[in-house]
Amino acid sequence: MPATTQETISLSSTNVIIHPLVLLSVTDHASRSASGSRKRVVGILLGQDNGKTINAANSFAVPFEEDERDAKTWFLDHDYITGMMEMFKKVNAREKMVGWYHTGPRLRSSDLEINELMKRFIPRPVMVIVNPRQRDVGIPTDAYFAVEEIKDDGTATQKTFMHVPSTIEAEEAEEIGVEHLLRDIRDTTAVGTLSTRVSSQLSSLRGLQSRLLEIRDYLQAVVEGKLPVNHQIIYDLQDIFNLLPDLDKNSEAAKSFAVDNNDRLLVVYLSSLIRAVIALHGLINNRRENEKGEEEASNTITNGTSAKEGADDAKKEDGKEEKKKD
Repeated sequence: MPATTQETISLSSTNVIIHPLVLLSVTDHASRSASGSRKRVVGILLGQDNGKTINAANSFAVPFEEDERDAKTWFLDHDYITGMMEMFKKVNAREKMVGWYHTGPRLRSSDLEINELMKRFIPRPVMVIVNPRQRDVGIPTDAYFAVEEIKDDGTATQKTFMHVPSTIEAEEAEEIGVEHLLRDIRDTTAVGTLSTRVSSQLSSLRGLQSRLLEIRDYLQAVVEGKLPVNHQIIYDLQDIFNLLPDLDKNSEAAKSFAVDNNDRLLVVYLSSLIRAVIALHGLINNRRENEKGEEEASNTITNGTSAKEGADDAKKEDGKEEKKKD
């Protein structure tokens, strides 16, 4: 088992925050450059490195080519990176290079060499793998740092990638902007806002289920001795269980949940009754209007017939008077 260095301990507590603009830019880059192929694309991440938190708020694409058959043969235009960084510095000096990304979807043998090239620009670049074709529910990003792996047997150290946690966060202005961008490309099969909300909640529940299954598998592996005990993970799981409400039948929380649920169901029941009454009222009004229309039509026909008969009688009387005069 490799030994733990101070650098590894320091980086393990680092959190990488990915903003939605980065995900949209990477997806657009992949769709333009590698659509319909297994080719990956590479780009630069911009943002702020605050020590324990790396905030990736923007990105730009970089010309990149590699030989699929030979992992050691690749080309990345680092002069292009220098020029783009100078232009971004003029637009927003706060956004500096924090690392690089590629669309993997997994680590490749040339990643360490590319990461060494990135160290010409910054001392500790973060590498983020963004999977724009991910089908499973979950975060489509994985963040890594290159660290020295020390062998217990005394052999030479070697570079390897260490996985660090990554999250997707956005400010309020970003959320509004992304909502407007995605408004035109929503699922056309979803009808109405309610259907969209239900689909979103269903997707979230599926993601929660997959995370719970991962926790179960991890704990099972620890119990069977396949994985070592990580006390930090155990503490985090304990915090999660401590936050769960006590849903025992006799507890106050269970009673509160029942009362709240009954209140919600009462509103639904009243809404259904009101909807039924309104529908019945509309049906009665419609029937009355139809009967009134039929009655008016019948009166019109009757009046027309009476008027015609009166005209005929008048003509007959006029004819009789003319005969008498003759």
